[in-house]
Amino acid sequence: MAYTALYRKWRPVCFEDVKGQDPIVRTLKNQITSGRIGHAYLFCGTRGTGKTTIAKIFAKAVNCQHPVNGSPCNECAVCRSIASGASMNVVEIDAASNNGVDNIREIRDEVKYSPTEGNYRVYIIDEVHMLSTGAFNALLKTLEEPPSYVIFILATTEVHKIPITVLSRCQRYDFRRINNDVIAAQIEYLLREENVEAEPAAIRYVAKTADGSMRDALSLLEQCISFYYGQKLTYENVLDVLGAVDTGVFSQLLREIIEKDVTGCIHLMDEIVAQGRDLGQFITDFTWYMRNLLLVQTSEHAQDALDMSAESLRLLKEEAQMMDIDTLMRYIRICSELSSNIRYASSKRVLIELAFIKLMRPAMESDLESLKERIQDLEARIESGVIAVAQKQTSSRTDRDLKEPSEPEEVIELTEAEYEDYKQLNTDWNKIIGQQKSLVRGILRGTRLSYDKSKGLCILFADSFSEKMMNEQDRMDGLKQWLQQTYGKTFTICTKCLDSSQTQPQIVRGNRIPGIEMEIGIEE
Repeated sequence: MAYTALYRKWRPVCFEDVKGQDPIVRTLKNQITSGRIGHAYLFCGTRGTGKTTIAKIFAKAVNCQHPVNGSPCNECAVCRSIASGASMNVVEIDAASNNGVDNIREIRDEVKYSPTEGNYRVYIIDEVHMLSTGAFNALLKTLEEPPSYVIFILATTEVHKIPITVLSRCQRYDFRRINNDVIAAQIEYLLREENVEAEPAAIRYVAKTADGSMRDALSLLEQCISFYYGQKLTYENVLDVLGAVDTGVFSQLLREIIEKDVTGCIHLMDEIVAQGRDLGQFITDFTWYMRNLLLVQTSEHAQDALDMSAESLRLLKEEAQMMDIDTLMRYIRICSELSSNIRYASSKRVLIELAFIKLMRPAMESDLESLKERIQDLEARIESGVIAVAQKQTSSRTDRDLKEPSEPEEVIELTEAEYEDYKQLNTDWNKIIGQQKSLVRGILRGTRLSYDKSKGLCILFADSFSEKMMNEQDRMDGLKQWLQQTYGKTFTICTKCLDSSQTQPQIVRGNRIPGIEMEIGIEE
């Protein structure tokens, strides 16, 4: 007999087997027992939460010859026929590949005929949001007033794409993500039935990685069992198969970030990449680790909400004393942005390392959280005597030195055309940054626009690393091309790192010479 995947082998066949969707199951069972069955249902929710499974059970229940408390008996001829896929009364349609008007017209022609066996003809349209506009319009009238023996069950993962005219004709049921404890309990039951040994930590990690999807959990579990067939499934085995890392690595990484050890972070990334770990999953798990740390900082009974060993909890509490809540929330924000950007990045490691450096260098950002962290860093330096020494050295100068005027601020005069271009781009600079690609947007965040008389427009950076990253030929050419397409002009652009002792030059409008217009162009 051919092997059957776990998620198919253990798919529920009655309402009592469904896990994590109790309100929906109870409502549907009550409708069947009371005879108050609707004509159109909309099942919406994320993948693997039971939409199609419950639709099939419901189709059997309304046609079952001997229902038991609203559930199908799975023994009568009708139930067996539907379960085997041989019944003409239950039609399952994939709207992703059958999304045209003609496909819906076929349904409209078929509903004229009453069921050959059972009580209802049930149409299950999966991924219904993929139907074309014409197909939705063709479905409307039949959906609103179908024959008494027809039931429509529409399933979708993207309910926002369903026309309001269709939504108003259906009973809507929102399927929730399944709780990790429920998934873990089901996995434990399955493993016992399959005679597979597994550590509780391994089971919990699979349940957490599934992110509320029972089908994903069973697929991941099957992958782990297949790789370590005949062996006990340990926590380390699961991490190895799924490309994840142990939480001890996250503790080490966080401590290096707190200590602003850039080299240590780079070496740690070398190890992660060498082990072949999935970088996207690595960032997701690190963000989750910091979320746990935030719980420890803000709750006196965090251990009740955290599923971890006593040693891991001890490390978390120790790290909670090493940083304040605002800094931690800034870390979580940057890593959350990274998680959404890394999915489509071609150089994931570069993007990750840039984000880590940003965590350690608040000067790269201009938001309130980063400013507060920079002030705290400055206060720490004052307490350690670094600033005091500099002040002592300054105070040793003579009175004559103190009375000497400081170096005058640089003034750059621009022609009429140059000044107008500079003024326009300077006004739009933050908007320009926001419309660049994710990596360039991160590099340019916190920069200012100035002007260099000999080189044209000048981007001012607060640190040399970001300036070096931006000066990569493809990034600078991409920015120039974007500006040319947006503003219809060609600009010469240079970069400059401005340290704390330097001031930004003052840009002024020079005297305009009648009859002469200057344009900013690329220097050869």
